[in-house]
Amino acid sequence: MTQLKDILYKVSINAVVGNTTTSIDKIEFDSRKISQDDVFVAIRGNVSDGHDFIAKAIDLGAKAIICEEIPDIQVNGITYIVVQDTKSALAIMASNYYNAPSENLKLVGVTGTNGKTTIASLLYQLFKKAGFKVGLLSTVKILVDTKKYQATHTTPDSLTINYYLKEMNEEGVEYCFMEVSSHGIHQKRTEGLVFAGGIFTNLSHDHLDYHNTFKEYRDVKKAFFDELSSNAFALTNKDDKNGAFMLQNTKAKQYTYALKSYADYRGQILENNLEGLLLKLNEHEVWTKLIGSFNAYNVLAIFATAELLGLETLETLRLLSDLQSVSGRFQYLISEEKITAIVDYAHTPDALKNVLETINDIRTNNETLITVVGCGGDRDKMKRPVMGNIAAKLSNKAIFTSDNPRTENPDQIIEDIEKGVEPQDYKKTLSITDRKQAIKTACQLAEKDDIILIAGKGHETYQEINGERIDFDDFKIVKEELEKLNK
Repeated sequence: MTQLKDILYKVSINAVVGNTTTSIDKIEFDSRKISQDDVFVAIRGNVSDGHDFIAKAIDLGAKAIICEEIPDIQVNGITYIVVQDTKSALAIMASNYYNAPSENLKLVGVTGTNGKTTIASLLYQLFKKAGFKVGLLSTVKILVDTKKYQATHTTPDSLTINYYLKEMNEEGVEYCFMEVSSHGIHQKRTEGLVFAGGIFTNLSHDHLDYHNTFKEYRDVKKAFFDELSSNAFALTNKDDKNGAFMLQNTKAKQYTYALKSYADYRGQILENNLEGLLLKLNEHEVWTKLIGSFNAYNVLAIFATAELLGLETLETLRLLSDLQSVSGRFQYLISEEKITAIVDYAHTPDALKNVLETINDIRTNNETLITVVGCGGDRDKMKRPVMGNIAAKLSNKAIFTSDNPRTENPDQIIEDIEKGVEPQDYKKTLSITDRKQAIKTACQLAEKDDIILIAGKGHETYQEINGERIDFDDFKIVKEELEKLNK
């Protein structure tokens, strides 16, 4: 058991009613998980307000309540701590409860619209190959050295983050690479963590359903760098127009990487094809199995980070050439009929444009490029017509289909996508709501040497429809459909 006062260290407290020396068992922000002697943190969410569940938490055995507003009726023997911001308090308390685990390893956060998963996952892979014990907190999975856990959010809640960091401490993990989403920063999930460094990838249209304006989205990303200490490094993509902005107020040591402008870490694409990339990184040439100019930025960020964390340059270059692509990120197969199928997570206009431009840079234009794409429901509606425009313009054929419709009507989402198609591109498009049928149709339309891109879901192995997750794996389905054509 831990004393309440010990986990309140560094929490900004407005008022205390009761005794802070009381012993508590664990911290919870979900009233349904409360048991005897727990602390309940009342979080105000988008859907519900934890303050409405304080009485329920006490009934279930909560001994202390952390809140922004004290209840009108207080229960004898219960300690009430009033704070300015319960999200911030939860993050700091979580770190204290698990003995500040981020201080015992080198934690590097990766933020930006695109590239977070690839950079974090490949840094994990590189440092593992270098012989270190490594951790990963990503969209795809959580890794505590070799132990794998399922991820549910890009940036998990602060209790989950600190729990896994504590597990990493116990496993002797030296480095941890973590995706840091704008939601995670805004909801204070990373507060109280000590970062050894932060990486900015790029910024484009996404999550405006949550952040309302692009400026707000950009400023939330910047807040992550504002909080880095003078002992940390801040590495930014200088080619992105928001790259320099991210560093304006940071106390961290500043470094830049770029393909198009002068930077501390400079990259140049020497060769780019379906086999991989030949790159010049500063003065060194390296071959990597990763494909496309967007991956050149990812490799450059990984190279820079490895150097900033003290890896020897030649060792880093050797390891870069051995990296395997991340699941659902430009993951491809070539069928017996010589049809290339590519599955990619591209679910933002910028990511879709990058992938399509990469394919168009590599191909000879004697092939037909067929793109299967949809947009998620209950998410940013403004990007739908933009993605429809990009898919139709940069492909020979575009098939609009369902993604994760969630609670929306998939046909309505497809109509929103179709609005972005320009008149000269109408004839290039088809709309097939059933995603499996859309993939099957793409396979049937494809001939020898043609390329099929299935965009939007990448590594996801499910479709989310009306609160239900149904098994669905783009890569598995396209593989099966192409195999059927050979029979």
